[in-house]
Amino acid sequence: MKTTLDIDLLQLMASKICHDLISPIGAVNNGVEFMEEMGPDAFDDAVGLISHSAQSASAKLQAYRMAYGAGGADSNIKPEDVKKLIGDMVSTDGKIKQDWDAPHDMAIPEDHYERPPAYCKILICCLLLVMDCLPKGGVLSVSVDGKTTTVTARGDNAAFRDRIVDAITLKLDNSIVDPKHMHAILTGMIVHRYGYDMQTQSGEGFVAVSFSA
Repeated sequence: MKTTLDIDLLQLMASKICHDLISPIGAVNNGVEFMEEMGPDAFDDAVGLISHSAQSASAKLQAYRMAYGAGGADSNIKPEDVKKLIGDMVSTDGKIKQDWDAPHDMAIPEDHYERPPAYCKILICCLLLVMDCLPKGGVLSVSVDGKTTTVTARGDNAAFRDRIVDAITLKLDNSIVDPKHMHAILTGMIVHRYGYDMQTQSGEGFVAVSFSA
């Protein structure tokens, strides 16, 4: 696979983002229409639907901005910021929880090395990647061992979807790529762009992605 985006991959990426956002944004529109049709009696239900859906859309947009946008490589972004963005995403349905302490577990001692470029960009990409491996919900965790960071998802039927590992490692032929592969492909490209190494693991009830510079 090429390590630069071509027009076909850009179109697939646009399809993936639109697919993820169309449901919550459509629900906002449905809430407005419901309010218009039913009048004041529907106000509380409609506002609840609009609020929940707008929160979901906003959380996804902010996470995607960090993962895919140029600003996501800013060295001022901290793991705490990543955890909050993921928390905002998963709070809308409650199926996925987080079990990691960003300020404590990922603190860098004063005499230690600085985090490499785009560290938090890759961290959020990996969290989004393993979230997709939890069809029934589960728990996300992050651990650091020296220069290696491991992102793990645990839950019933946790597994990488079809060809996702090939997509991460950029071994998937472009002719069979579809929108569901695009986050994994872009994660692999970002890892390659910033000179990181990445490994995947999976077993009964868990998947994990590790990266190091």
